[in-house]
Amino acid sequence: MSDERQDSKHAPNVTRRRFLTALVTVSGAAVAGTIAVPMVKSLDPTAAAAALATTTIDLNPIEPGMQMVALWQEKPVIVVNRTPEMLATLDESEQKGILKDPNCNVPQQPPYCKNKYRSRVPEWYVGIKICNHLCCIPHYRPKKASVAPWWLGGFHCPCHGSMYDLSARVIKGSPAPHNMAVPEYDIDVAKKTVVVTKMYPLAHLC
Repeated sequence: MSDERQDSKHAPNVTRRRFLTALVTVSGAAVAGTIAVPMVKSLDPTAAAAALATTTIDLNPIEPGMQMVALWQEKPVIVVNRTPEMLATLDESEQKGILKDPNCNVPQQPPYCKNKYRSRVPEWYVGIKICNHLCCIPHYRPKKASVAPWWLGGFHCPCHGSMYDLSARVIKGSPAPHNMAVPEYDIDVAKKTVVVTKMYPLAHLC
């Protein structure tokens, strides 16, 4: 199985139609993503609103090093199963001083994700996969040197050149001003599920 998924560019409005089109045009031996769309037509209005407000993602299909992209409120949510080697690059990024906001001081994530992992559980990264420069969709590039000789792995937006590490912390020299947004979510490692509940109010996409 490939250790990398490739994603296509999106226009700034990030509509569901364009997001699905991008998934269809993924090239190479990419692992197919799962789109989580709540089935709400048969529910009463209150239950339907609750179903639309959240989405549950099954972590079982996501092998170490892989990503999954789920659609939530017309936004692409990425979940990455980070290996120990991938987690080690987060310290390396800080040591090399290549990050704009290594300590996550800009509130682009809930307080419980204000750490170098930007997550509740180190190996599982959950975030909104939208570059906060002009709302493009970055590519997942976990392999070292796959974007540049110094590249440690992360997310690369080919539209305008923004780059992020494997915690979606923005790299210096990128036009994107901040780290990518992290939504509020709950994770059950035993049951292998993530429930995305809402956008963190202080975070912004672009």
